[in-house]
Amino acid sequence: MLKMFTTQLAGLFNRLFDKEELSIEDEARLLAQAAVGEGKIYIKGFKEMGAVEMEAIHGAEPLAHSALLMDETKLTDADRVLIVSRFSTDEEAVGLAKRLVEKGLPFAAISGAVKDPGKEDLVSLADAHLDTKVLKGLLPGEDGERVGMPTSMAALYLYFGLKFTIEEILEEYE
Repeated sequence: MLKMFTTQLAGLFNRLFDKEELSIEDEARLLAQAAVGEGKIYIKGFKEMGAVEMEAIHGAEPLAHSALLMDETKLTDADRVLIVSRFSTDEEAVGLAKRLVEKGLPFAAISGAVKDPGKEDLVSLADAHLDTKVLKGLLPGEDGERVGMPTSMAALYLYFGLKFTIEEILEEYE
């Protein structure tokens, strides 16, 4: 089972690289605006996507100019926000996105893009969105249900793409 999961995971990372490469650059430019200016890149990960928060803030190589987005955080026009959730229709994430839109604050998102025409989602609300392409497990389970849903692994892969690109952008400004 682990060998199949590894094969599927490698395929997922390859799809993310192929399909999201240009979007990673766009999203990195948006977030780098805060780092180049007087702002911060605030990160909010919902549920298991807190892994992205922890990597960005407490990882071996923290993302420069980043901070956790807390309820009491006072955002300025110079700040940018990265929202990370399992699905693009996550109610808490969409609620935060709507508040940012109301305030006119640019933000980016990483989530699995759910196609549900009746719901507001991060894909339509965010200034830039990266799709994890994970909406169900990668492997068939014994009971017919799909298992092995690597949402946080896909989000971390995309986060590292963002981080590397942001660092390249910041090097150009130094």
